[in-house]
Amino acid sequence: MQVSRPDRLDESLIALRRILRATELFERDLATSAGLTPAQLRVLQIVDERESVTPKGLARQMGVSQATVTSLVDKLVARGLVERQPSSIDRRQTNVVITASGQARLKVAPDALQQRYVRAFEDLADWEQAQLVSSLERVAAILDAETIDASPVLTTGEIRPGGRLPESHN
Repeated sequence: MQVSRPDRLDESLIALRRILRATELFERDLATSAGLTPAQLRVLQIVDERESVTPKGLARQMGVSQATVTSLVDKLVARGLVERQPSSIDRRQTNVVITASGQARLKVAPDALQQRYVRAFEDLADWEQAQLVSSLERVAAILDAETIDASPVLTTGEIRPGGRLPESHN
């Protein structure tokens, strides 16, 4: 069995802590400047990109349950940032549409942490992307976290079984 050098162990723990701190600081920035959680920001971004989307489509794209999306949309509707509108194609469906206030809120929101990550990740060579994914999956395995339900929204909050975020992150 190979023993890792103590400085590598510390370096790995420092890197993990920096990632966690970056996520925490982003959440704080977002709450201060735009009054949103990362999950709420992601809903606004998706709705803005698509002009309108069903709650089922939001849940699928975000990798969370429809109940989580319903809670997120309820909060955004209450704040006047999105509206629910009947579908013109299928009367049984409801679309979520961004309001002018929602678009204004998006403009003041800081650059989402995951967007910075996506841009940098896409600039990597294919082999570097594969290596990074493999390394991150290995870290998740080391932490016994492979089976934890997680969506592609960078947040420090715990995601509950079934994809639900705790109240403070909805």
